[in-house]
Amino acid sequence: MSRIKLLLDLVTDVRTVADDLQAIAEALSSDEPVPEQPKTEKKEEKKAEPEKTIRLEDVRAVLAAKSREGYGDKVRELIKKHGGTKLSDINPSEYDVMLKEAEVFGSAT
Repeated sequence: MSRIKLLLDLVTDVRTVADDLQAIAEALSSDEPVPEQPKTEKKEEKKAEPEKTIRLEDVRAVLAAKSREGYGDKVRELIKKHGGTKLSDINPSEYDVMLKEAEVFGSAT
C-alpha cells in the first residue's frame, strides 16, 4: 500500500474522529435533559462481559508492523484471503480472525 494511500486513510480517520468529537461537544453543550438510564442489577453486569471490538485502526497497526518486519507479501495475501484488495474493503467481522492469522507471521511452524 502506498504511503499516500495510508496518509489519505489516516486523514479520513482523523476527520471521522473530529466529527464524533463535534457531535459529543454539541450534545454536552445542549440544554436538553439526558434521559435517565434504567438501573440494572450488578449481578447482570458481572455476567455480561462486554465484547472487545476490534477497530480498523487496530488491524491496520498490526498489519503495518508485520509489513515493516518484512512480511508485506503475507499481509497482502491475508487481505486478499479475506475478500479485499485493501484493508478498508474487509468486513469488520473478519478483523479478529485476521489478527490471529497475522500473529503467526514469523513464528516457527
